[in-house]
Amino acid sequence: MAKKNETSKKAAAKAVSKPAAHEPAKPDLSAVREQIDGIDQQIQNLIAERARWAHQVGKAKGKLAAAVDYYRPEREAQVLRRVVDRNDGPLADEVLVRLFREVMSACLAQQEPLKIGFLGPEGTFSQQAVHKHFGHSAHGLPLASIEEVFQEVACGNADFGVVPVENSGQGTIQVTLDMFLTSPLRICGEVELRVHQYLLSRSGHLEDVERIFGHPQSLAQTAGWLRTNLPRVEKIPVSSNAEGARRARNSDDAAAIAGEAAGLVYGLKRVAGPIEDRSDNTTRFLVIGRQPFPPSGNDRTSLLVFIRDRPGALYGVLEPLARRGISMNRIESRPEHGHKWQYAFFIDVAGHCDESPLKDALEEIGGLGDEVRVLGSYPVAIA
Repeated sequence: MAKKNETSKKAAAKAVSKPAAHEPAKPDLSAVREQIDGIDQQIQNLIAERARWAHQVGKAKGKLAAAVDYYRPEREAQVLRRVVDRNDGPLADEVLVRLFREVMSACLAQQEPLKIGFLGPEGTFSQQAVHKHFGHSAHGLPLASIEEVFQEVACGNADFGVVPVENSGQGTIQVTLDMFLTSPLRICGEVELRVHQYLLSRSGHLEDVERIFGHPQSLAQTAGWLRTNLPRVEKIPVSSNAEGARRARNSDDAAAIAGEAAGLVYGLKRVAGPIEDRSDNTTRFLVIGRQPFPPSGNDRTSLLVFIRDRPGALYGVLEPLARRGISMNRIESRPEHGHKWQYAFFIDVAGHCDESPLKDALEEIGGLGDEVRVLGSYPVAIA
């Protein structure tokens, strides 16, 4: 009986060790590559066909003044949402959105590249936001300050501008909000950019670092890491991270806090990173332009409200929104220019100002006698 059991075990082990009878054969590599080459040809043909039809759109609109007249953010948002809705993998939504954004950017540039102002110099997170929203076929204009971005768009030297407005950890960029108090520009879009901060230097060695250049927001976003790893190093605020990288390239004892793109532009090595204190570190940017745009189907509206000093004034603005079930995403107050101890409120709500129920709520709020300014209705950020 023991011998029989031993024989059975050996037979079972032998059966397990045998390769499966119907194991699929490995694909032929040359055949796979031939299939990929054929698909690439089809993709290229379809992109060329799309470009030709995009050119027909330009002809259908007639002779317009500039590239900005051909750009429609609500149309782009609708196209990109359909890309996400159709996606069944294996590529992630953000990958496909990026690919289609570049195709649309190249097709639009057939008319004339858009000119986009941003906080420079080259290598800033603002430039990355430009590429994410407008694609690499747009022509970026690096400018010295957020104020200058507003000025260049307002006078027509730039078609649009991209400015930071808030960070998930550090809150509002106040200079951006203050510009809207007096600027006639409109908000045409938003961009959410996942921000990774790196410590960059010419030598690439942590022990060489005696001073660090960084934008105040980036210094704040990495304060915990700096306290732990470089507690006695001098921290020098600069106008942008790219400006810090530009300065750091001149000395071995200097470093910069910036994105990897700035390191590539200015020839710096990575010392450490990512070093941001919060894993969800994200900056929201606004796209500013000179005119409003129609609804896209999933929009946000930014309001600027000047309230007369009276009991329940703010409640009177918010109650018509709440009663209609309109979601309020953000509210900020800033001192009103020229009126001591008077405040303006920046409010972000769901919906488009030309569509109900938001349209009805704004009409009711306007009847209260307070000044309500629509800064812009624009598509919610996609991927």
